Amino acid sequence: MAGSKPRMLILNGSHSDIPLIEAAKSLGFYVITTGNLPHLPGHRHGDEYCYGDFSHKEEMLALASRLGIDAVCSCANDFGIITASYLAEKLGLPGHDPYETTLTLHHKDRFRALLTQHGLNTIPAQGFSHEQEALTFAKQLNYPQLVKPIDLTGGKGITKVENEREYATAVQRAFSLSQEKRIVVEEFIQGTLHSLHTFIRDGKVIFHFSDNEFSFQNPFLVSTSAAPALGFSLVKESLISLAEQMTHILSLQDGILHGQYLMRQGKAYLLEYTRRCSGDFYTWPVQYATGVDTAYWMVKVAAGMGCADFPHTTQQHFCGRHCLMASRNGTIANVHVAPELAGNVYKAYWMWQKGQLVDNYLHQKMGILFLRYDSMDEMMDKTQRIHQLAQVELEP
Repeated sequence: MAGSKPRMLILNGSHSDIPLIEAAKSLGFYVITTGNLPHLPGHRHGDEYCYGDFSHKEEMLALASRLGIDAVCSCANDFGIITASYLAEKLGLPGHDPYETTLTLHHKDRFRALLTQHGLNTIPAQGFSHEQEALTFAKQLNYPQLVKPIDLTGGKGITKVENEREYATAVQRAFSLSQEKRIVVEEFIQGTLHSLHTFIRDGKVIFHFSDNEFSFQNPFLVSTSAAPALGFSLVKESLISLAEQMTHILSLQDGILHGQYLMRQGKAYLLEYTRRCSGDFYTWPVQYATGVDTAYWMVKVAAGMGCADFPHTTQQHFCGRHCLMASRNGTIANVHVAPELAGNVYKAYWMWQKGQLVDNYLHQKMGILFLRYDSMDEMMDKTQRIHQLAQVELEP
């Protein structure tokens, strides 16, 4: 029973949301989860589940009003943070940026336009809200290019195109997948992918964690990370300055600001920012390397409790995580972790069973390994061989 506990609505219940749900309960909240997939494992960690689509903000507003919630927290999805800021604004709840600010930060076309407007370092990109306008733009392009829906995460709907014919198909696909029916076309730049996970307070970065990011069969879905980021010392100052500039430009509330950047020839190109929890238990390696449970602080800020007492700490240790994914569709026979890697695993989260069907190998995950290493050399060596060291074995 809720009793006298304050009520927090968390806008999904996937495995990625479990750290948030557990953090909310530790802060004394009666936790209500929602989402249109009742079978997701996170719902079992909350106190109550209410069916709904967290990407539909008016539906969520009606649900939140009926429940009489005291606080709202985004899930590990951009639709979640957009809906959370909308609910907070409409219901007078603390802990979130204004709705329009959230849209500017999380819709790719608006964000790239903002960076360009302020002369901040990013990859050249152009947004479109009409398909024919985007198709006409093909004549002005040098290939390759990336075509992206402006409102999807996890690499969904992104296509790398090498010519005008591929571009036309990708544009049509991106428009069909975008909920907002808008896309962005971005110059493709070869480089290494990284993240910078920061907390901001009073306009300043007070905490940071950097890592390297890698993909498997889906080049636009991060499946493996390893921390700290290679070459981070070369770009640390500029990236922290950029985060603080963004905080000033948008008058951002205190809290999480997670950035993804591409690094090429010692220079960082910002790809995106988000103000919600990253998926696949991202906060667990962060906690291993820093001692700080950033999921706890995200929930605390979302509840309006602030982060005035955020601990002073620095990133240490070599660590990472690896999402086990299949190389094709099929039936799972087994999951194998080589003895060479098994000693690095300090925690695992499994999501498979023998005989299970893999019907979307580009996105399905069978488990997540959390890894620690003794040195940068060991970390990078095993990360580069991770798909041989940890495999989803399929029936012939």
